[in-house]
Amino acid sequence: MSEKFDIYEAVTNRMIEQLESGIIPWERPWTGVTSGAIKHKTGKPYSLINQLMLGDEGEYLSFLECKKAGGSIRTGAKSRMVVFFKFQPYAKQDADGNIVLDGDGNMIIRTRPILRYSSVFHINDCEGIAPKWEGDSKPKEIESDANAESVLADYLKRSGVTLHNVKQNKAYYSPLSDSITLPLKSQFAKPGEYYSTAFHEATHSTGHQTRLNRFTVSSSVFGDEDYSREELVAEIGAAAILHELGIETDSTFRNSSAYVQSWLKALRNDTRMIVTAAGRAEKAARLILNLQPEQEENAA
Repeated sequence: MSEKFDIYEAVTNRMIEQLESGIIPWERPWTGVTSGAIKHKTGKPYSLINQLMLGDEGEYLSFLECKKAGGSIRTGAKSRMVVFFKFQPYAKQDADGNIVLDGDGNMIIRTRPILRYSSVFHINDCEGIAPKWEGDSKPKEIESDANAESVLADYLKRSGVTLHNVKQNKAYYSPLSDSITLPLKSQFAKPGEYYSTAFHEATHSTGHQTRLNRFTVSSSVFGDEDYSREELVAEIGAAAILHELGIETDSTFRNSSAYVQSWLKALRNDTRMIVTAAGRAEKAARLILNLQPEQEENAA
């Protein structure tokens, strides 16, 4: 009799243990695209409205940032405006203007977005400072993992799912085109983070009607219960595959737990839902890993 394949149970139990320890912050495992108008300090792109307001591509920084970096603003240079929201706290009031208190007699605090603006300068208007993020025409490529690449390539060939690596800020699976789109490998800091994202989306693809037919509700939308359950399946599946391939790290597993935690909120923090999702994740991971189902014992 073959040994029981219990990676999924182990992964599930470890996730529940981490979730019970408290709030885990999720971190996006890839960096943003550094095209268009970007922040000199972080390399992150400005919001779409600020991209339109700034106009020119390149790095921008404030007067104080320029001075702190040892530079100065060119004589006659004009600043440009960027806008952002700050959230201002305020005490909740009833219809009569009275402050509302909670059961312990404390004020109930709410926040409201307040539009603010600041002035920035293009890097070309700064003297004594060189661009930090431009001119890096050949980004550093992370090291590929041969086993992970082999498993992923084999699954794509068997399933017919297509994979596109594009320089952008999203990772997703499209049931309509039956394709996976990921950021470039160079946008990921570590190999495990790339493969965790790749196998997350690959797990989604197993739900297609031609495979495990998991997408029973075509009208499910972002954030609803069906969508949330599917996200649990995808992340548990990805964590299990990384564990099986031996490329799981503390950071990838912690981030998987944090991601699962965020979707459990949509399911009212029902940790039992992880166990249910793990069963579906096991079927998905087996399909991706091309593992044969365990033979059922026939009753005498």
